[in-house]
Amino acid sequence: MTQLILEAMAAELGDADYAALADFRFSLREFLAFSEKKAAECGLTPQQHQALLAIRAAPRGAATVGYVAERLILKPHSATGLVDRLVALGLVSRQASEHDRRQALLRLSDHAVSILAKLSVTHREEILRIRPLLVQLLASLEH
Repeated sequence: MTQLILEAMAAELGDADYAALADFRFSLREFLAFSEKKAAECGLTPQQHQALLAIRAAPRGAATVGYVAERLILKPHSATGLVDRLVALGLVSRQASEHDRRQALLRLSDHAVSILAKLSVTHREEILRIRPLLVQLLASLEH
């Protein structure tokens, strides 16, 4: 969009719009702080937790370093380092793809599956707890 259009759109925002945006961002940050704390309690960094979740949620045959980079919005070399650390911790292994031997598929260890299950249950509970607030905040942005 051009700068003129953006300025015109911003002029249409009122105090309530800015308050709703601020409240929404605050709620997201609170959830992220909750998530970071829970990951740390399990001995993971937030990024390691995100990587395990991305690998677990990947479509069959798609869990690669490139996929982790895409899902975590990382540069490929950063994703490689992250996966290397997960391998060193015994949480992830690399296996050659049956379709392309040059490509390594990532697999979670049983220990990683256990940690991720614990984290995912608590995260789902927290999302369900804050859902009414998020729905209210999203609705306030529509007005």
